[in-house]
Amino acid sequence: MKKNPHFNPAKKHHRPDGFQNNYMSFRGKRWHELLRWKWRAWRAGHPRPPTEPIAIVAPDLAFIRANAQAGLAMQPAATWIGHITVLAQIGGLNILTDPVFSERCSPVQWSGPKRHTPPGMSLAQLPHIDVVLLSHNHYDHMDEASLLSLSRQAGGSPLFITPLGHQQWFARRGIHRVLELDWWDTHVLEATAQSARMPVTLTPAQHWSARTATDALRSLWGGFAVLSPDCHLFFAGDTAYSKDFVDIRQHFAREHAPDCGGGFDLALLPIGAYEPRWFMKDQHVNPAESVQIFQDLGCKRAMAVHWGTFQLTDEALDEPPRALQQALKAQNINGQDFQVLAIGQTWRLPKRASKRLHDSKGE
Repeated sequence: MKKNPHFNPAKKHHRPDGFQNNYMSFRGKRWHELLRWKWRAWRAGHPRPPTEPIAIVAPDLAFIRANAQAGLAMQPAATWIGHITVLAQIGGLNILTDPVFSERCSPVQWSGPKRHTPPGMSLAQLPHIDVVLLSHNHYDHMDEASLLSLSRQAGGSPLFITPLGHQQWFARRGIHRVLELDWWDTHVLEATAQSARMPVTLTPAQHWSARTATDALRSLWGGFAVLSPDCHLFFAGDTAYSKDFVDIRQHFAREHAPDCGGGFDLALLPIGAYEPRWFMKDQHVNPAESVQIFQDLGCKRAMAVHWGTFQLTDEALDEPPRALQQALKAQNINGQDFQVLAIGQTWRLPKRASKRLHDSKGE
């Protein structure tokens, strides 16, 4: 048994050989369960082809580039690049979530799930990226070629912020500007002449990790809360539904009091890769559960991510937005508050209004 160098017996998600979830221990599926899934999918003809094309628009590069140079005058904005990758421009910084620009999300580029839709922006079109938020090590989130390219960008590597257990992987590839966090740890991005002070907190998620056949649960997974004065951003990463999101709302109750501007201004929430439920329920939310997370967090707006790029599970590639609209209607939530963007589209957000000075939590 390989020991967990981060093991802390006082933390319930720590194990001597790795990590676990807070509310439901993850158990990897057995080979016969995988075969049963694939056999049933084949018999039912799943996944069915999309009935309509995934919407793609040309990115507003003029706005994105000008915004990237605006410093503290930056307008909060988020551009969906595809799958789980979002360019968030807040507080004078350009932040990228789980960058995946490769043709396949696989250990090799000659096999494995292939892109059905191109990235909304190419790596060359990105502004200089200041921070990369990496949620976990699955191949559709932790793409080696994309991370290497970003580490070599003009002007220097971004800061890669990851859950525990990833630093050595980066170091073996010559990437050293890496910061690991445990759940509820906070790192403060200090203010500069061009950017605001931003606490970044790693939050729990109900998921798992594995990069090979022998390293399951050895590294941690999670989401992120980024509290810029102009926008409080939440990135869920990959997750099943759990009470963790009620805990997250309680954890940030002080920062999200009405006189501090209220809840998260934008949450990036997954809506795809959820069928069949008997196989996926303990690792991926479906759209109805994503709506429940939206309500649990008490956030103002959400962007639908983790759909429309890679065919990973049994639902059709274009099915998640339809299921999301039904779930929003069932809960009487305005679809403008939980939006499905076109790949390449930018959502410009109002600046956060707060009557109090930005909280100093995490110092």
